[in-house]
Amino acid sequence: QVQLVESGGGLVQPGGSLRLSCAASVSRFEVYHMGWYRQAPGNQRDLVATITNGGRTSYADSVRGRFTISRDNAQNTVYLQMNTLKPEDTAVYYCYAWHTTGDYWGQGTQVTVSS
Repeated sequence: QVQLVESGGGLVQPGGSLRLSCAASVSRFEVYHMGWYRQAPGNQRDLVATITNGGRTSYADSVRGRFTISRDNAQNTVYLQMNTLKPEDTAVYYCYAWHTTGDYWGQGTQVTVSS
């Protein structure tokens, strides 16, 4: 069983930055592909960024160039560095892990971008 715990969300002004963290309670974290999704009120849950177990990254067009996903296998943690934040980035951000054993979600962390 995989447990994912997100942290780092909060209120930030437009143009500001936040770094989200997702700590995974699992053995062999390094075999899991990881990702971040987000869901704004009334919207579906959308993919933000992914990082494979080999370190390959991908991003949604809306965040490419502003967000960076990374992982620290020694700390069982994946990060999402968010820069130049916009009001439309406001959402609950969810950590996601998947492998042949299944897929797993965190409980989410709220990010609000507002002046």
